[in-house]
Amino acid sequence: MSVVLHEDGGAVSLAASALHQLVVQAAESVEGAKVRRPRRRLEVEVAGGRARVELELAVRYGVVLPEAGRDVQVRVADALRTMLGVDVDAVDVTIEELET
Repeated sequence: MSVVLHEDGGAVSLAASALHQLVVQAAESVEGAKVRRPRRRLEVEVAGGRARVELELAVRYGVVLPEAGRDVQVRVADALRTMLGVDVDAVDVTIEELET
């Protein structure tokens, strides 16, 4: 799946792999957070100027889990808004693993 953003004077296509990289980098910019299996456990939908993301995280032991989850939600949503100009309906985060 690729995303096509239509602008005056043409269109910009964003490959699914680039979209996934954007989400992973934003999520992993949170201290102690790592996206688990991004190729299989990361869902990103963009349609009609709106986005929805589902991802699974591994979080380092000792990090406050709800804070890490909320921080990932904020950073991913901000990255999508800033870099794609889309409204973000939801960033659903599941913490699946603690890393030591």
